[in-house]
Amino acid sequence: MGFLEHLVFGFSIALAPTNLLYGFVGVLLGTIIGVLPGLGPVATISILLPITFSLGPQQAIIMLAGIYYGAQYGGSTTAILVNLPGESSSVVTCIDGYQMARQGRAGLALATAALASFLAGTFATVVIAAAAPQLAEVALKFGPADYFSLMIFGLVGAVILARGSVVKAIGMILIGILIGTIGIDVNTSVARFTFGILHFGSGIEFAVVAMGLFGIGETIANLGLSEEGRTYVRTYSGLWPKPAELRAIVPPAIRGTLLGSALGILPGGGPVLSAFSAYSLEKKIAKDPERFGRGAIEGVAGPEAANNAAAQTSFIPMLTLGLPSNAVMALMIGALMMQGLHAGPQLMRDRPELFWGLVASMWVGNLMLVILNLPLVGIWAKFLTVPYRFLYPAILLITCVGVYSINTSAIDVLLACLFGFAGYMFNRLECEPAPLLLGVILGPMIEENLRRALLISHGNPVVFVQRPISLAFLILTLALIGVLIAPNLRSTRQRAFREKG
Repeated sequence: MGFLEHLVFGFSIALAPTNLLYGFVGVLLGTIIGVLPGLGPVATISILLPITFSLGPQQAIIMLAGIYYGAQYGGSTTAILVNLPGESSSVVTCIDGYQMARQGRAGLALATAALASFLAGTFATVVIAAAAPQLAEVALKFGPADYFSLMIFGLVGAVILARGSVVKAIGMILIGILIGTIGIDVNTSVARFTFGILHFGSGIEFAVVAMGLFGIGETIANLGLSEEGRTYVRTYSGLWPKPAELRAIVPPAIRGTLLGSALGILPGGGPVLSAFSAYSLEKKIAKDPERFGRGAIEGVAGPEAANNAAAQTSFIPMLTLGLPSNAVMALMIGALMMQGLHAGPQLMRDRPELFWGLVASMWVGNLMLVILNLPLVGIWAKFLTVPYRFLYPAILLITCVGVYSINTSAIDVLLACLFGFAGYMFNRLECEPAPLLLGVILGPMIEENLRRALLISHGNPVVFVQRPISLAFLILTLALIGVLIAPNLRSTRQRAFREKG
């Protein structure tokens, strides 16, 4: 089938009543968690992972994807009306979006965010549909040595683009890899790190780690955030831009879309990095950069387009290579594993309905989000008045019930609580837990492909530089390490994340 035939096939799946329903549920939940400060897509998807047991693979991945890119929309509402980012990628939107709201242009700011996001989502959907099949064809030629080098490249990229200290990011990844090795070694049948506990023989469930770190850990950490001193902007008329305003929105939205689409594919990249990069770009090319921070419409359009485009194109390496570029994509791989599926080129070849249905559902979901976010903005604003003290007990209860439902095991609940405490401590120590999640997913894959490559080459490590694909990824990895070591680039990275914090 050609490109258009594939898209028609995808829309026939995405528009099926059941898939349409779960897509709507996903974007609705995404909007709500984006609006509510203190929640986020990683925590929410972690909590909802057990629910995917009862769903088909198509419904599960469509719903979880809708939560992810829906949160990018919802986060802008809180940023504009309250000057509080509902989602981390909306930090930049606060700068000019809230100033526009204070100037009586809240409606225009909300419309700018929604339209820029829709434009970005539409373009990113086309990018996925066009690029992913080609990349999957290349990925089918990958051998164990190539996958090993690719995953090392992904982990190094995650270290460089992780927030905060590089040493702490490396530590998080190593802890994640160690957790991933717990259980019976399939090659030697030796128990590793089980401490004599039979329950650990099959390893620690990925969902238990994710739900503990984010569902419980983030919830506890958010209890310490003050809810006082919020200034609400309660008037938001003029939700449709005038022609002159549309002309001001479209160019930065296009630039943000292109930038976000490219950065979303990179390991460790994602909506946050894309939003900050787009804002910096708009400020640099502006004729009057002093307007930024005082209600510049470009300061809303560019970042909002960039974060939504990055959220969607981050699916490309996950679906085609089985490489999670961020924590949410690691959760997506975990959801597929729970369905007995493995992300990668074989998934596209063996289950095309899953891939093309997801791609088409992204466009449908973006259309739903425009309808949800503009006419119903008054309803979302009401969510901002819900005190967090009423939310966190429900979140903790749902998390514990979900953990127990995985294996009907009380040990899993205790483990989740332990990981929740660890997640809280990581937060206090300013250690970002997302790299740990990547380590849990990629660690076993790295070990498996390393062993396979050495087995095929009879223990000769030269195989990693003999294969062109593997050599290319190793060179790229060395280049990333060089970027990290370079003094000027290192200081730029630190400054960017200081601004982000």
